[in-house]
Amino acid sequence: MRRILKNKGARTGVFFGATSGVITTIGLIAGLNAGTNSLVAVLGGILVVAVADAMSDAMGIHLAQESDPESTTDHIWAATFWTFGTKLVVALTFALPLLWFPLQIAVAVAVGWGLLVITLLSIILARVQNTPVLHVVTEHLLIAVAVVAVSHFIGVWVHNTFT
Repeated sequence: MRRILKNKGARTGVFFGATSGVITTIGLIAGLNAGTNSLVAVLGGILVVAVADAMSDAMGIHLAQESDPESTTDHIWAATFWTFGTKLVVALTFALPLLWFPLQIAVAVAVGWGLLVITLLSIILARVQNTPVLHVVTEHLLIAVAVVAVSHFIGVWVHNTFT
C-alpha cells in the first residue's frame, strides 16, 4: 500500500477507482432494488457498472490527467490502469452478497460493505494528509449515505410512476 501511495498515478487511480466503485455501485444497488426488487436487475446492473463504468472512469481520468501539463506519461497511464482495475474489482465485490444472501439482506450487506470501504479510504486519506480522521470519515460517509438515500427514492419514484 505504501508503494501505491508514493506513486502519484497509482494513488490517483486507486482512490478515484475505489471511491467511484463504491459510490456508483451502492447507489445503483439502492435504486435498482427499490425500483425493481429484482435480483437479476441488481446483479446485472452491478456487472455492467463493473465493466462499462470502470472503462468510462479510466478514460475520464486519462483525459483529465492528460489535460494537466504537469502530468507525465507514466503518471497518466498509471492513473488510467489503476482506476480501471480498482473500480472493476471494487464494483465486483458488491455482487458477492447477492450470490450468498436473499436480496433484501444482500442489499443491506452491500451498502454496509460500501460504507466500510469509504471509512477505510477516508482513514487512510486523513492520515496521509495529517488531518482529523473523524472529520474526513464523517464528511465522506454523509455523502455516501446521501447517494444511497437519493438513489433509493429515485427507484421508488420510478416504480410508482411507471408500474
